[in-house]
Amino acid sequence: MTERITRRKALKIGTAAAVGAAIAPHASSSEQPNFTEPDGAIMPVPAQAAPSATPESEICFMSARQMADLTRLKKLSAREVMQAHLKQIQHVNAKVNAIVTLVPEDQLMAQALAADEATAKGNSKGLLHGLPVGVKDLHATKGIRTTFGSPLYAENIPNFDCLVAEREKNAGAIVIGKTNVPEWGLGSQTFNPLFGATRNPYDLTKTCGGSTGGGAVALACGMVPLADGSDMGGSLRNPPNFCNVVGLRTSPGRVPNPPSAHGWLTLSVAGPVARSVADCAFFLSVLAGFDRRSPISIDQSGSQFSQSLAGRSFKGVRVAMFKDMGLPWEAEVREAVQAQRKVFESMGCIVEEAEPDFSDANECFVGWRHWSVEAQFGDMLGANSSKLNEYVHWHVEEGRKLTGPYLARLDAKRTALYERMRAFMEKYEFFILPVNQVLPFDVKMHYPTEIAGVKMENYIAWMKSAYYISTAGNPAISVPCAFSSSGLPIGIQIGGRHNDDWGVLQMAYAFEQATNIGKRRPSVL
Repeated sequence: MTERITRRKALKIGTAAAVGAAIAPHASSSEQPNFTEPDGAIMPVPAQAAPSATPESEICFMSARQMADLTRLKKLSAREVMQAHLKQIQHVNAKVNAIVTLVPEDQLMAQALAADEATAKGNSKGLLHGLPVGVKDLHATKGIRTTFGSPLYAENIPNFDCLVAEREKNAGAIVIGKTNVPEWGLGSQTFNPLFGATRNPYDLTKTCGGSTGGGAVALACGMVPLADGSDMGGSLRNPPNFCNVVGLRTSPGRVPNPPSAHGWLTLSVAGPVARSVADCAFFLSVLAGFDRRSPISIDQSGSQFSQSLAGRSFKGVRVAMFKDMGLPWEAEVREAVQAQRKVFESMGCIVEEAEPDFSDANECFVGWRHWSVEAQFGDMLGANSSKLNEYVHWHVEEGRKLTGPYLARLDAKRTALYERMRAFMEKYEFFILPVNQVLPFDVKMHYPTEIAGVKMENYIAWMKSAYYISTAGNPAISVPCAFSSSGLPIGIQIGGRHNDDWGVLQMAYAFEQATNIGKRRPSVL
């Protein structure tokens, strides 16, 4: 279900929906949202753009980089691009429920016209000039509803952009709308009381994962060429894994995204989702870069990621293939990833079965997650108990039990984990493992309660193979690698050395070129 925000509706919105200052740790902004009407009216433009030699369906599945190049060269207009994606949204979105707030068509076409006029004058704004972008509904967007999937913010229209949205717009992108998320971004199954569930385009009875579920589905269905996201426990990796697209968990500080009340927190990061590794890197070149408003911002330009990923030799590169990490697995997931060993060997890699010591990773992640959610929602809970879901209640309750001495010891354990991971990655440049432990499950199920007969202790326990990597702090990417016997996507997770996002992208690109699994389109189309 896609809701369009009209100017009339926006003018009626007041501050009644604002009940607190916080959004979930999966989100990047935690200041209290400001409420205002959208930007000034934009002149309507004719719905029809000039005839194009490129079929609309081809435009929608063109690579973002190629789309940007053709637009810059005036071989494809921004209006044609926008019109094609709007038509695709109209055709597919009702089936999957990926885009939950769509900017009015007249405003989008006006922005596309302005982009074309700028191009005609030689004033291209940036790398994403005229391209539509889907923005996660946890990311504040000026003049566009941002709900966090919560009834408390059902009518929230911020008067500012978070840095991710700001950088997208500065690069010339046109925000087409907001993509669906779990309520408050909590959990890796995309459903909420405002918009319902987002469905897997390869099987509408299955989940798309989360929390960047709407973005991954919109990409898989050709509704956007690029989508942004965020990741604490796997949210930039699990949805791409379930939807046959690509998502990169960036190194902490690689994509700063202020405003944030907890600028030193390294568990949650922002990053790109795309249909290919090359497009993921292309998008990262816009999103990444230093910003003084983030105390952990990496002082490197994002421009490095616009370079070609091709050409690196992986001959002799040492790669570790996971064994079992002491976790339960659905057999098809484990076997599909382990079968990729031959692909890495064909690239010249030296592949060995090995894995880091992840002792204390679970305790560290869950403990700091409790702490961060309590910090976000503790003050809200009293007045809004019935309007906050069970996950928030659990985290806040557990977070209030934490003591200073315990958190200090938890920090020491996480530091020791980092040191073990660093030493392991000195020997192996890449660590290969599944993104998570199960195939896409029933969309009506909130989370898997057991895996291979092992009971899951809470709603995120089935994601340990993703959040162990988050806890260690390494960059990691999800790339399509296989399909199950029932036709469900399976992704492979490639982890790299500390801050080596570029190396991870290079390896992922080489793997993608060797397999081409990501070219298979969803059955819903």
